[in-house]
Amino acid sequence: MLKRVVVTTKEGSKTLQIPEWNESYHSQHGILQEASHVFIKNGLELINLSKISILEMGFGTGFNALLTLFKALNYNKKITYYTLEKYPLEINELLELEYWKLIDDSRAKDYYLQLHHCEWGRIVQIHENFEIVKYPSDFFDLYKLPIHNINLVYYDAFGARVQPHLWEEEIFTQIINTMAPQSLLTTYSSKGSARRAMQKAGFSVEKIAGPMGKREMVNAWKI
Repeated sequence: MLKRVVVTTKEGSKTLQIPEWNESYHSQHGILQEASHVFIKNGLELINLSKISILEMGFGTGFNALLTLFKALNYNKKITYYTLEKYPLEINELLELEYWKLIDDSRAKDYYLQLHHCEWGRIVQIHENFEIVKYPSDFFDLYKLPIHNINLVYYDAFGARVQPHLWEEEIFTQIINTMAPQSLLTTYSSKGSARRAMQKAGFSVEKIAGPMGKREMVNAWKI
């Protein structure tokens, strides 16, 4: 298991860093601004449905799920949230990150801990508008899981510099096969090789303005 350490971002929030890779779980410019820009503004807000199925590739710290849960409450949308995570974080790491403090709601800590403590492999209802299914699975085992008709994919894998195999055609082919027509994959990366891999898998790919610290990101549509 690679060592993880807590570091502070420019916005004052914390993230985990893997020193051996010089890679962080979130942007050094700030977790809230990155997640809000990539996955909410350029993801959830573009899906005009009252019931949405989301697939997050890489549950990680769980912040994307927490932020999405509160958006489900605010937008009065019903969300089923599927996610894969082969290496779950330890509870002491989660408590040190204190991500519930980034959400202006007294329920945030309770919901955050529920997201991490819920049983793997079954549907768990966190709120009447939000249910989650977590799988302790490798990304490449996605095709084995009962995940279908996904409307929105959060692709939040570590970068291609450290895990290039997670940005190749094979994984994007598995993902597109889980998705409904007119659905969206959104990711922070705009690396050319990753875009080409998405296109080969059948996505219609567009570069758009990225979050703070990144010039561009990608939205990839299944038409």
